Amino acid sequence: MKAAALSSFGGPEVLTLTEVPEPRAGAGTVRVRVRAAGVQHFDTGIRQGWAPPSVDLTFPVIPGNEFAGVIDEVGEGVTGFSVGDEVLGYTTTKSYAQYVVAPADQIVPKPANMPWDVAGGFTANGLGAHLCLKEMGVHPGDTVLIHAAAGALGTFSVQLARAWGATTVIGTASEANHDYLRSIGAIPVTYGEGLVERVRAVAPDGVDAAMDNAGPDALRASVELVADKNRIRTMLSDEVAEELGVPLLGPGRSAERLAELTELYAKGLIKIHIRQAYPLERAADAHRELETGHGRGKIVLTVD
Repeated sequence: MKAAALSSFGGPEVLTLTEVPEPRAGAGTVRVRVRAAGVQHFDTGIRQGWAPPSVDLTFPVIPGNEFAGVIDEVGEGVTGFSVGDEVLGYTTTKSYAQYVVAPADQIVPKPANMPWDVAGGFTANGLGAHLCLKEMGVHPGDTVLIHAAAGALGTFSVQLARAWGATTVIGTASEANHDYLRSIGAIPVTYGEGLVERVRAVAPDGVDAAMDNAGPDALRASVELVADKNRIRTMLSDEVAEELGVPLLGPGRSAERLAELTELYAKGLIKIHIRQAYPLERAADAHRELETGHGRGKIVLTVD
């Protein structure tokens, strides 16, 4: 099969279209003919040589931790799924390929109204937003602050907070993205110097919870704005969080969380903006685009 794989670590140019053996479904797993795969900063870290815990990065390394496609093999002991089912799910690596094998407890049915590009880039940001907001205790009536709200993770987080009943969601972004944030239900605030004062002007009664997707400065601003540090989480700044006494985000990816999110999508409560869809052979360009740090929405790979 064809895969976007690494034969060495380095810049985007080391990610090339490669012929590799097809994987086969084993006990408790399914094989999926991939239609689309999401592109994450997690993947760019692997490309640069970072190894997730318990993952053996033996070349050729195939990145990719989220995917959508059609089941074409079902392993022994798998129930609830059949050949031909359209699904989306997650792995740790190996999704930038024509076929991926995943445990059956890491996939869910794809909603009929969800396009393939959206499905391929739905899982990782969805589960990240769900885990973070759940640990923050977001509930009806809250005022929630989402830093870097126009990015793929921020976009998901804004909409999920609203779906869970937050009365006010404030999103930080550049002015070019303010209209976009309004369109997904957030009150936009420009990041940078004076952020704390700008947020207080928008939320004079205070901020109940805050999610940092931007970095240390955003996390420090969150500590100034939120009275209870237990209701703050960061996706980027663990060392600073420990210094400030902010709890670290725990693990928690699950098919149950993903199924809850796909149901919200099917009901029209979550919408995903695709910034750019690249064919599999242009995975290096997808990484270049992601690493600019600019633009809003999700980058995905489509698999022919």
